[in-house]
Amino acid sequence: MNSCIHCGISFDFYKEGFLFIESKQIQQHITSAYQLMNDHVAFAPYSSLDMVEDELIRLNHSTDIKMGLSRTKRLERVIDIQTFKLRFYEKDTVNFIQHGQMVSHLQPIINLHSKEVYGYESLLRTKDSDVTFSPMKLFDIAAKTGLHSLLDQRAREEAIKVRQGNVPVGTKSFINFLPSTIYNPDFCLQHTFKLVEKYQVNPEDLVFEVVETEKIVDIGHLKKVLDRYKKEGIKVALDDVGSGFSTLDMLELLKPDYVKIDRSYISNCDQDQSKLDFLKEANERAHALGIITLAEGIERIEEAQVCKSLGYDLGQGYLFGKPSKTTKSSVTVTSP
Repeated sequence: MNSCIHCGISFDFYKEGFLFIESKQIQQHITSAYQLMNDHVAFAPYSSLDMVEDELIRLNHSTDIKMGLSRTKRLERVIDIQTFKLRFYEKDTVNFIQHGQMVSHLQPIINLHSKEVYGYESLLRTKDSDVTFSPMKLFDIAAKTGLHSLLDQRAREEAIKVRQGNVPVGTKSFINFLPSTIYNPDFCLQHTFKLVEKYQVNPEDLVFEVVETEKIVDIGHLKKVLDRYKKEGIKVALDDVGSGFSTLDMLELLKPDYVKIDRSYISNCDQDQSKLDFLKEANERAHALGIITLAEGIERIEEAQVCKSLGYDLGQGYLFGKPSKTTKSSVTVTSP
């Protein structure tokens, strides 16, 4: 028998994978989906909040089929005792993930040759300046507590919504997404497509990019996700190429519309021959496949000049502008 670290109410963990709590009073501390069983509270056996609470509780055979989840896969997603404890220890962060006010800031992406703004990357921030959760911590805690699907969806909506009154039609919005939250592309991406309709955005103005923190194992599944986006007219990008799983060999397999070269190759590239060699090869291989190249993390004029001379199409980094609430103040330096 264990006790809640906040109110001392006892609870037990049953071998079936359900966590029963002996009093309804503990509900005020629980921030995940749950269902009532007589005088007890039981966590629903799903840690991902792809759907709203009451839908989670009513999960049935039909929904399981639509999501493409087998019984084994569903059981793998049962909330275990460690997740439960972490949600208590990180209750403020978890509460913010579920209910906190979020907003997207915009960082400019520059055409290195025309010197014009090509697009903006949407970066998640807290709306209240007094709230100090870093995006890295939010996504880390979300992943560990089974809330990454919820956070991913909330961030995605803010990224699309911020275009209103900020980003003109024809200017791209680069939006991060978590492939691990998409189990069945046809089913799970409906939320995104509905947002596109809700905010009346041209799908061709959106670019969804695989975030750097993802550990991709099933390349075939990722390709299906990217292809589903493309089917709707949305562009896709492979982020941080040269780092982790994002190797140059992935370009031909996944055929993204854009590749973003990892900042580690950009930093001081004018002083490192090995970086120059990689940047040249990456640009040539991408262009041979019809892929647009973007150098990210540019902070010095010399780095921008190297990337431009090598033929890179786009650039992003503090040299051109830091993330800002509006596009009016985001661009501080033009391309060389």
